[in-house]
Amino acid sequence: MPIKIHDNLPARKVLLNELVDVINSSNAEKQDIRPLRFLLLNLMPKKLQTEVQFARLIGASPLQIELTLMTTNTYSPKNTKKEHLIEFYKTLDEIKDNFYDVLIITGAPIETINFKDVQYWQELNTIIEWSLTNVFRRIGICWGAQALLKVLYNVEKHTMADKLFGVFDHNLNQEKKYRLLQGFIDRFPMPVSRYTEVKEAEIKSTGLEILALSKDSGVGMVRCPKSKDLFILNHLEYDAITLKEEFLRDKSENITIDIPQNYFPDDDVLRDPINRWRPYAFLLFSNFINEVYQDVPFEFCKK
Repeated sequence: MPIKIHDNLPARKVLLNELVDVINSSNAEKQDIRPLRFLLLNLMPKKLQTEVQFARLIGASPLQIELTLMTTNTYSPKNTKKEHLIEFYKTLDEIKDNFYDVLIITGAPIETINFKDVQYWQELNTIIEWSLTNVFRRIGICWGAQALLKVLYNVEKHTMADKLFGVFDHNLNQEKKYRLLQGFIDRFPMPVSRYTEVKEAEIKSTGLEILALSKDSGVGMVRCPKSKDLFILNHLEYDAITLKEEFLRDKSENITIDIPQNYFPDDDVLRDPINRWRPYAFLLFSNFINEVYQDVPFEFCKK
């Protein structure tokens, strides 16, 4: 089944070109099923790119999914036209009476800033608290995962001496089998791009479970065994060239940055990187969506 997004969203053309199943609103309403309702709180500066990355993963599911885009009210992104936000994005005030199956909170390029100093931190706290009654399950990505861990479990982020940048292998937790990770091999790659980390011991002290851990990049994926909320500290959603774009951007701004590790073939920046992580991104989201579909009460979004 396809993903339902706004009929005029520019990301639709990109998704159709990639053969992602996208359904028109009028056709979706004729189907006698309840679609899963996903809410994407997009905090990334390149809104279109992030819309495509997550819609691509969500749209690969055999289930019909309705995607709503969300932004903050207390901060207006500089890299996105105001008209795009007005037409395609919602704020909490506009959707606070709705119920959703999943809330995804993306990363944001603000991880070196203390949580309390983030311009929209109080609003984000309110959104997360609201989600505890109006959303069935949550996914946090990179800084979004750190923010969820801080608000829900008071887990701190810690600044590292250097930016962790590249593609790193992660080992699965072998202590138990997880339906969420069905089909994964014992070691798989994830793109990493961050200046901060969460500590393994602090995660375990909360009763959360570490699903994936790297000897080079630390904690990669965490889950709450009760709520089944998912915290992905890295970027499985990234395109093949996303790290390259970040590298070239920093170089152009004279920011000291090393070549991303394990990324360019033979560390040659003139050669195209290969997306080795995308199969695991599709698999993870497919398994996650399947879990939500099986677990969520049918009437949850009809409250």
